[in-house]
Amino acid sequence: MNSTELADAVAHSIQYVGMSFYFDPATRELGKELGLNAYEFYGLGRGGTLGDVDVEVVIGAFYFFHPRHLERMWTEARTKADPVQIAKAYLQSAYSFADRTFGAIDRSVLDAFAKAAFKVAASVEGGRHLLVDGYKKFDVPVNPVHAAYLGAILMRELRGCVHIDAVDEMGLAPAEAVYLQDVNLFKMHGYVEDEVPEVTPELAAKKDEAEILTSSLVARYFDVLDDVERQSLADGAKAMFDALAEPVAVTG
Repeated sequence: MNSTELADAVAHSIQYVGMSFYFDPATRELGKELGLNAYEFYGLGRGGTLGDVDVEVVIGAFYFFHPRHLERMWTEARTKADPVQIAKAYLQSAYSFADRTFGAIDRSVLDAFAKAAFKVAASVEGGRHLLVDGYKKFDVPVNPVHAAYLGAILMRELRGCVHIDAVDEMGLAPAEAVYLQDVNLFKMHGYVEDEVPEVTPELAAKKDEAEILTSSLVARYFDVLDDVERQSLADGAKAMFDALAEPVAVTG
């Protein structure tokens, strides 16, 4: 498969694999132990990869959220805990989720996926895609299950960051892009009824074009992979996605 085919093939699976630990019950419980609710743990945990930064930086990285939502998830949460330390705890919760989920996947599949994902991540220029930069600060785990899951998170953040560029290039407002993606997502991202955009055929067409452009931009990063590595990325993404339906804990 070529890079564009790969970008399309893994878009859905990577999206769900990379986010699956966010509101997992065990993740919520760890957040509670740290004095944070699920949204605060998410805001500080994901945003904390950027460092202890001003809210404006987080608003830029969390482009599709309404800024008022970040005041709660970041500014208020930041008074309760250190974002940098919470980011480390959040990543540990991701690894714990992986340990509870991906035990039935052949380690060689996970290892090959991880190597391909980190090769892609290493090719991403710094300073443009902030959340990719943030997760790249963490050491690559020796444990293949953990390495594969960090690789999946990085690939999810890469597509999300690139999607920001595509939406902006198409002239879509964040609220428009989110609403056209999913009405429930629109609410989860902090928007209210009065902010629902008028959906026209032209607007919907722009959203479709933004998705096509996103895959095209992601494919440029996948060009660093050879044929075997591209297949490894596709196989690992599928294996982890399938495991979400029938999780098996890692043993030994």
